[in-house]
Amino acid sequence: MPDKPPIAQLKNALPFWLSLGMIPLALTGATVGGWTVILLPVYGWLSVTVLDAILGLNEKNPDPQTPEKDLFWYRFITMIWFPIQFVTIFGMLWWVTHTDHLNALETIVLFFGVGVISGTVGIVYSHELLHQSNKTERWLGDLLLSTVLYSHFRTEHLLVHHPHVGTPRDGVTARYNEGFHRFFWRVLKTGIPSAWRAERLKLARANRPVWHVSNPFWRYGALQLAMLGLALWIGGWAGLALFVWQAFIAVWQLELTNYVEHYGLTRRYLGEGKYEHVKPHHSWNASHTASNWLLINLQRHSDHHYKPQRRFPLLQTYSEDEAPQLPLGYPAMTSLAMIPPLWRRRMNPRVREWRRKYYPDITDWAPYKAASNPMPAGT
Repeated sequence: MPDKPPIAQLKNALPFWLSLGMIPLALTGATVGGWTVILLPVYGWLSVTVLDAILGLNEKNPDPQTPEKDLFWYRFITMIWFPIQFVTIFGMLWWVTHTDHLNALETIVLFFGVGVISGTVGIVYSHELLHQSNKTERWLGDLLLSTVLYSHFRTEHLLVHHPHVGTPRDGVTARYNEGFHRFFWRVLKTGIPSAWRAERLKLARANRPVWHVSNPFWRYGALQLAMLGLALWIGGWAGLALFVWQAFIAVWQLELTNYVEHYGLTRRYLGEGKYEHVKPHHSWNASHTASNWLLINLQRHSDHHYKPQRRFPLLQTYSEDEAPQLPLGYPAMTSLAMIPPLWRRRMNPRVREWRRKYYPDITDWAPYKAASNPMPAGT
């Protein structure tokens, strides 16, 4: 295929740089204060949802054979994000702990917004980077995760979630009828032990003890301790508390997204502990334009699980006949997930329809209890 000129490549990639708009909003909140400290969550959730309504769906699919060299400007934003996020977090920590024009409430709300940056953007970008074979990109992914104290996500995502999505072995496949709040605390409790177990088994297959230097948990711990120490050094105990606060908000954002991505969906049980291969219909798909710009096509999640090696610009979207569709983009759907009765009213009928469509022969959902609670009789 003919090469695209560099200007055309840049023009096509620029919409995916929407995340950069968050940085001046963070600076405005920190320097002006007052109502401006809410600009970040408004931008990340409300503004993008409004843009989705205006721009509609983008159902065009790129050529999956596009050469790597034509993706430079897409990759560029993910490659530069760690230094941007690092300077934003620690620069803001220095600012709020060395100036006095923001009151306590303004500071807390401001760092809620910083968590929106590191969760909505930082973890999403780390997810893209960790799926690559390039060591530099994987290191950048690790560094991003260390700024939100969630380094084990790399192991849990690559060694547990992708192989076992839609089965009882995957903790972040949200169960049918499971509210987000119950899901969130369950995942926080089980995530680290699950990741440690996966690494221990991987090391055992290589005849290595769990304390071997190749165990990435040593790297995870060192990076996270370095970030905590830097926060303490820059801002004292107040700085440390604010750093942990933004990390918690980032993790909350991540797990809201995890909750939405596979809610109630399961893979067919084949017996003897085996499940069918992952297919596009095992993830919720969303083709909403603006939120896919902000989240670098994460909402094309059906294709990501079907072809996890694809870089984000090449992810395909699917029709209703091929994959279940979310009614709104992630910003709106994650907001809805915070209110479980409204979420169930909107999504449970879609899960039941999904079951009838893809697995009409299954009448006994008992083998799926751990991953998807069986429907009550008559539903």
